[in-house]
Amino acid sequence: MNPAALSGVIAILRGIRPERVLTAAKLCYEHGIRAIEVPLNSPEPFASIERLVRFRPSDCVVGAGTVLDLDELSRVAGIGVDFAVCPNVDTDVIAAGAAAGLQMLPGFATASEAFAAIRAGATLLKLFPASTYGPAHLKALRAVLPASVRVVPVGGIAPADCAAWLQAGAAGFGFGSELFRPDDDDEVLQQRIAAVMHAYRAACQRLTHSPAGA
Repeated sequence: MNPAALSGVIAILRGIRPERVLTAAKLCYEHGIRAIEVPLNSPEPFASIERLVRFRPSDCVVGAGTVLDLDELSRVAGIGVDFAVCPNVDTDVIAAGAAAGLQMLPGFATASEAFAAIRAGATLLKLFPASTYGPAHLKALRAVLPASVRVVPVGGIAPADCAAWLQAGAAGFGFGSELFRPDDDDEVLQQRIAAVMHAYRAACQRLTHSPAGA
């Protein structure tokens, strides 16, 4: 697995169909995205995930999203995913995924949830839904979370706000409808991906060139 892939942009292809998943993933890859997630509440998600796992480049990671229980976790682990994303903190699911060698991204909102997830074996957390809380919430949490634990905000983030989130301590972002919508054709999808990545790279550059303490 390429660990750096999850410290950037994760493309959440919610609603993707198996016959389109490779085309969408290829467009993401061409624009520099190295982490692709298929939520399990998509049409025929296991078929889509199987296709991605079979054809993924060596520097790309594939994950399952909206993993809610041990049965779903076991099934996607058997397919060969690299990571699993949950909307909540279920310590049994987190521990089982970590034991299976998967990178787990449980969704959390509070410090209590974060530390429960960490005790269960998570080293990467999903602040969800991020837009409800904002960068100030993440900044406050980062003051108490272990430095080794990374946080990825997901849910309602406008690409233009990437800089504020990065300054607050975000390790990357999960973009869903901002990047992919099932009814978009390939041209519109490519435009969305390009816009998201342009905003993300501009934010990274801005952060890199900001004066210390700014």
